Amino acid sequence: MNELVLDYLPLVVFVGVALVIGLGLLVAPFLVAYKNPDPEKLSAYECGFNAFDDARMRFDVRFYLVAILFIIFDLEVAFLFPWAVAFGELGAFGFWSMMVFLAVLTVGFIYEWRKGALEWD
Repeated sequence: MNELVLDYLPLVVFVGVALVIGLGLLVAPFLVAYKNPDPEKLSAYECGFNAFDDARMRFDVRFYLVAILFIIFDLEVAFLFPWAVAFGELGAFGFWSMMVFLAVLTVGFIYEWRKGALEWD
């Protein structure tokens, strides 16, 4: 039984040190921080502008459009990394299938660009 406890002792010490550091970092700001509230600091901040109206107000569709465009190009990068890692083993078929994928994304990007989806007026 003593060997089992000794095997887990470094883990228990690690968790204990992590808890002490975590709690110390949580408590330190309350002890060190200035207690001088500023009205600008206490004001509500949402999306870069002051909050107005209620929470159910309409947002411009460009917010959603930017989010969708980000997801499209983020997925492109997510597919490029595994492809680049296994590039040597894929051969010609893997190369040309990725070129077709990139061509479709490029056509979509050109379409979005021509439609003005990337312009923020």
